[in-house]
Amino acid sequence: MPLRRTALKSGPTKTATGQATSRGATREQVDVAIRTGLLAGRFIPGKAVTIRGLAAELGVSPMPVREVLQRLAAENALEVKPNGRVQVPDMTPARFDEVLKARLLLEPELAELALPHLTAGDAANLQSIDNDIDECLVSGDAEAYMRLNHAFHFSIYRATASKVLLPLIDSLWLQFAPFMRTVYGRVGTASLVDRHKEAIRAVELGDKQALRTAIAADISQGMGLLGKEILAGA
Repeated sequence: MPLRRTALKSGPTKTATGQATSRGATREQVDVAIRTGLLAGRFIPGKAVTIRGLAAELGVSPMPVREVLQRLAAENALEVKPNGRVQVPDMTPARFDEVLKARLLLEPELAELALPHLTAGDAANLQSIDNDIDECLVSGDAEAYMRLNHAFHFSIYRATASKVLLPLIDSLWLQFAPFMRTVYGRVGTASLVDRHKEAIRAVELGDKQALRTAIAADISQGMGLLGKEILAGA
């Protein structure tokens, strides 16, 4: 499970405050690296990794890795086993249905809340991201597709600066992304359909209902249909 190595090591510090700051920065960088790995599907559901292995890959001590993994386990994105091994939980039909239902409840709502804060510049940025997504769908680059799809949705959601709904949705994405990466590995990307263009148009027009409808359809027709099909055939 390759994770991109980031510049995690800090130079020596001379004060307790400096040491604490360095540890905090390292933990934050580890958090970003592991969350990015989950969202890009670099963790395979059911396949265990070790804290020491992740620490070695990221070039840090096991302590910040352990802290980050415990936090992600609290968000139901990972399971930490008694022997220290870590894995993404296996996806079951019941768990999938619950995550899908939660997304359909929360994400259209947050998109509507975001709309008054989105500008023409934001719509242009969404269009640029969607153009890159279209290229990924043609080329079959599933990992890049997942990264860009996340960027598209959260470019809308983050406009709310929500302290409640946004973390909940972030947690949901961490829970379903690894499974969906395995789905794309089976079916490819050429057949994927999204409703991004309808969402962009709704942002341009300031149409709340159209944006809600586009986001809900994007979730149900993307994650929903493909995920259910794979789980039904498992």
